[in-house]
This record gives sequence, structure tokens and C-alpha cells, in this order.
Amino acid sequence: MRRSQALLLAASAIIMVPLATAQAQETASATQQAATPAGTNRSFSGSDLFGLVGATDPQISPDGSRVAYVRMTADVMTDKEVPTIWLVDLASGRQTPLVAGKGSHRSPRWSPDGRRLAYVSSDGEGAAQLYVMWVDTDRSVKVTGLPDSPGSLAWSPDGRSIAYTMRVPGEGLKLGEAPEKPEGAKWADELEVIDRVAYRADGGGYAKPGFDHVFVVPAEGGAPRQVTFGDYDDAGPLSWSPDGARIVFSGNRRPEWQREANNSEVYAVDVASGAVTALTSRQGPDGEAMVSPDGKHVAYLGFDDVNRSYENTELYVMNADGTGVRPLTAGLDRSIETVRWVGNSQLYVSYDDHGKKRVARVGLDGSVRLVADGLTGGSHYDRPYTGGEFSVSNGGKVAYTAGGTDAPADVYVEGRRLTNLNANWKSAKALAPVRKLPVTAPDGRAIDAWLVTPPGLQPGQRVPLILEIHGGPNSAYGPAFSTDNQLYAAHGYAVLYTNPRGSTSYGEEFANLIDRAYPGTDYDDLMAAVDAAIADGVADPNNLFVTGGSGGGVLTAWIVGKTDRFKAAASQKPVINWISEALTMDATTFTSRYWFDKKPWEDPMSYWSRSPLSLVGNVKTPTLVVVGSEDYRTPVSESEQYYAALQIKGVPTALVKVPGASHGGLTARPSQSAAKAAAILAWFDRYRVK
Repeated sequence: MRRSQALLLAASAIIMVPLATAQAQETASATQQAATPAGTNRSFSGSDLFGLVGATDPQISPDGSRVAYVRMTADVMTDKEVPTIWLVDLASGRQTPLVAGKGSHRSPRWSPDGRRLAYVSSDGEGAAQLYVMWVDTDRSVKVTGLPDSPGSLAWSPDGRSIAYTMRVPGEGLKLGEAPEKPEGAKWADELEVIDRVAYRADGGGYAKPGFDHVFVVPAEGGAPRQVTFGDYDDAGPLSWSPDGARIVFSGNRRPEWQREANNSEVYAVDVASGAVTALTSRQGPDGEAMVSPDGKHVAYLGFDDVNRSYENTELYVMNADGTGVRPLTAGLDRSIETVRWVGNSQLYVSYDDHGKKRVARVGLDGSVRLVADGLTGGSHYDRPYTGGEFSVSNGGKVAYTAGGTDAPADVYVEGRRLTNLNANWKSAKALAPVRKLPVTAPDGRAIDAWLVTPPGLQPGQRVPLILEIHGGPNSAYGPAFSTDNQLYAAHGYAVLYTNPRGSTSYGEEFANLIDRAYPGTDYDDLMAAVDAAIADGVADPNNLFVTGGSGGGVLTAWIVGKTDRFKAAASQKPVINWISEALTMDATTFTSRYWFDKKPWEDPMSYWSRSPLSLVGNVKTPTLVVVGSEDYRTPVSESEQYYAALQIKGVPTALVKVPGASHGGLTARPSQSAAKAAAILAWFDRYRVK
């Protein structure tokens, strides 16, 4: 064979997503026609992704009588998620759209008196701006006309001002200059000079010169005033002292901030003078700070950074001047995510526990009392990650997002369901049931796992099984809605998903079982889960498949290098070579500091021995590789390396690239989310034993 012919055949193996979609839909259509009466189709399909509605960012009013929330819907004409702001009255249950129409509308925040609502809105052209609505009259005013979008909105206690963060443009490093361009000439773009350590971010692209700082603007409009300055990024959330004199925020203002990205502190800035005072000073990330209503204390989140791959984030409280630091949740052994004050002695926090998000009330004496359980949420529904958000009124009434495995999240207040956003389409669909599956690892540890079965599965019937592995690896799945799992099940596959060792929500020791050893014995947990699904009577042992994204993509590639028990695999946005990943990912200093003991050039064999690329010589399993074309977390080059290696080895493979998609946004566009799942199904169908 001539070289040109070989290259042509290799190139033809790159599947375009629309082709894979058509193949899978054709197969699914034939299956559905045989199983459903003429003229009906109760199977969950890719087109149903455009009908999903989810609630996010629930904000309860200070008096606890109303909840503003962001409703996420999909626009089939633009193939984008559209956020709008809605209001629910707790007494009547009546829902009202507050801000809708063209563009994006998000981040509702109540004024202290509960009469106004600040929010960020865009008409789709230019940067989003800050608005204030007088809720009872439904009248809004545009407060800002900014060059960039504001974030981290925070009302002053007297309701007269709103603080926010925004990027302030700066000058980048200049090295020389091009010759003077003749008038009317069309020359190439200017050189790009990069000198920042972290010079790009997944989902954000290449960093523009400048820094994020704190601003204050009158709530009724007027000129904004910059409050913090310097060559540092300042971050929210922002919290005012009760007298309005200071704003507490977080940031990393150390000289080595670029190489010490995980070493932020809590700061207070004097609003009048701009003087900044550091309130914390340890090695580790401190942030999410909130001032108590009486101004005497500051609650915040953080941990001591000792370079382990995982640490629980703890809740602390200190005096307003930074003295008297006390940990409050050291005995909980869970990682705290959000903190809010109610009165001067109670704090409300959220945390994950055994794959479920909870809200608890924490006293200044360290007591912990559960107030809400089973939170779910998020605007991407492809996989069943833990999630959910909450807010709390002045009197301690909690609003939160929650749901189950059959639909995206709704709004709840203290156990009462306020919305049922997906009732209409759900009534016409046969959704796949999800149940807990007991799994015991080889060392005797209990491993949480869930089994998704095709709708209408008969007792004793075995079906092909897809092992679906979460990313992170320090993250967790739970009993939450997943479009990928529903699409796989509608196509006739059972789906198994688990929280192997290394997962969060089971304590610090469980998460750190893979510290400096990933991938490793988490492989054994995954295989034990597959064995349990077979023993359960659902999984066909001759029809096993495996997929996962990010950390799950790593484990997928690791698995096919260790065993041939799977008929086919789909490794999504994987890390294949830890050396190249460590030197090309967006968080440049992370991998070599937290997952390895030495730098790549100091101990290359440690990196190589844990790289799936080192096992490619063992791979026989047909393996699809999937990645977003703008992935900066596990860069495209990682997937391309694996695809090339499999081609050289002669293993059946194909490369699916999702145009314009980042790592975190691989499924942000509904059509691409559906097409990606269809491509994986089409690949598995090729090797499925009929």
C-alpha cells in the first residue's frame, strides 16, 4: 500500500458527529418501531434534550415569602441554553417570569429590604450589564454600561450600593514591534506575547491582559467606582460589613501568586480609602468569606495545603480583624461548599455525603444539624454528578434545587416542591429506572453504585452493559438525572455508574486512597462493580462496554490496557500522557504538584508508569476517542496521541472532535450532547454481539 493510501484510510476513520448521529438514530428507530405501537414513540431521544427545563440559583427573599430563580431552557433554533429569571410566591404558588426574552438573564440577588432584585442581563450583543428591578412594580433600570460583565453581586446593608467584580483591562508584555504599515495595507495580525504562568483557561480561552477587581456602584445608577487595585485577581463572593465601611473578598496577592494558585487569602478592603488588609495568612486556599450580621465575625472556607491530591474544605470562623480562628466542621469529615449566616450564631452550609448533596445548620459550637437533603442541579445534564444550590432567608427558611433520576432539578423550600418544570414531556416518555446496586471491593470496602436499566426490561432478561465512569477523579456521581444514561438505556443498554475509591463525599481517607496512585486500585473497584451487575442478572457478560469522561476517560483507556473483557470502549477527553498533560493543561502548576512528588523532568518514569499510553501495547479493544476541539484542561493533543497510538498499533479506533467545545462544555450545546451520545452508541453497536 502506498503511503498516500494509508494516510487517506487513517483520515477516513475520523467520524464526523452528524454521521454518527444518523447511524445511531437509524438503529434506535428500528428498535423503537418494533417495541411501540404505530404512531407513538415513548423512548427518550436526542431531540428530547431541547425540551429539558432546569432550575438553578434559587434566591429566597429576606422575609422568606418569595423565591427568584434561574430557569434554564434550550432554544432549538440557536442550539443554546437560555437562562431566564422567574419568581415563585410561596403563599399562592404562583409563578411569574421576571426577566425573559432575547439574550441571557442570570444572578438574581435580593436587596436587604426584599423590594428590589439585582441581576445580570444581556440582549445577546455586547457585555452583560447590571440591572435593578423594583419587583412589585416590575420596573427595571440599567445600572451599568460596562466594557465587561460584572460578577459576584452584593448589596450594601443599607441598599444604596451594589458591589461587584469585573476585569480591568491591562497592558501585556511587548517585545519589539513590526515595521510601520503603509496606509491601506492588509498585514498579518500582530504577534501574541505570553508571559503568564496560567495563560489560558478551559471555557475562557486565552487570558487577556488585565485583572479582576472590586467595584461599587449606586443601586439606582451612576458612575461605578473601582475599590481594589494592583496586578492581582480579586474574587467573590463579596460580603459587606454591617456599617458599609468594608467589603470582604478573596484573592492571592502574594508576590508568587502565579505559581501559588492554590494559596488565596481572605481580605477586607476599606471602601472609602481602598486600603486592603489580609485577614488570613496560611498556606492553602481561603475564600467564600461571609461577614456576620453584627459584623463581629467572618466565616470562610479553606484548608491547609500539604500537596495531597485531595483535602476536605473546612468551615472556619474568625473575629472581624482576623484573630481567633476556629474550625467548626473538622469532625464532619466532609467537604464544605457554601456558607451563609442566619443571625449571629448560626451558619448554613452545603456538602456532599454518599453521592447526595445536603444542607446543614452549623452552630458556633461546632454542632451540625441536617436541614435539607437530596439536592441536585446544574445546567448540563449529560452525566449524574452531585450538585444543587441553596439560599436561606433571614429567618432560616431554606430554598434549594432538587430532583431525581427522571428529570432536571426543580425548586423546593423546606421539603415543599414549588415547581414541576418537566411534567409535560415526562408524561409522554418511558424513562429508564435507576436503582442502587450493592458492590463490595476486593479489600472489603463498600462501593456505591447505581444501575440504569432499559425501560420495560423483563425479569431475568440480560442486556448489554455500559460501565460509565465519572471524572475528577475527586468528584462523585449520585441518584441524579443523566441524559447520556437515559439515551443509552433507551437504546437497549443497561448503564452502571459508581463512586470508586478516590471519589468525594465519603470522607478524606477514601478520597486519598488514590493519592499518588491514580489510576490504580480504583480499577479493582470498577471491575467489582461490573461483576456485581453480572451477578445481579442484568448485565450480559458477553456484551460489556466502557466509557467515561476526563478522569473517567483516563480510566477507560487504562482499563482497555489491563483487560480484554469489554467489547468496545469510548475514552472521552482523556489524559493519555501525564508528562504532556502537566505541561499543556490550563492549570499549569497543578499536576506536578498535587498528583506527583517530582517535576516531569526529575522523575519521568513515575509519570510514564501511570500514563495509559504506557499500556497501549496491550490494547485490543476497539476504542473510540472523543474530545472538544477547544479543550484546555485535557488538551486535544492528549486524545490525538491516543488515537495515533491506536492507529499505529492497528487497534480499531476513530476520533470524534466536538467543534467549539471546551472540556467543561463538551455537552453545553444540546445538539452536540445528543450527537456525542449517538456517536458512542453507534461505535458500541458495531461490536455488540447480537
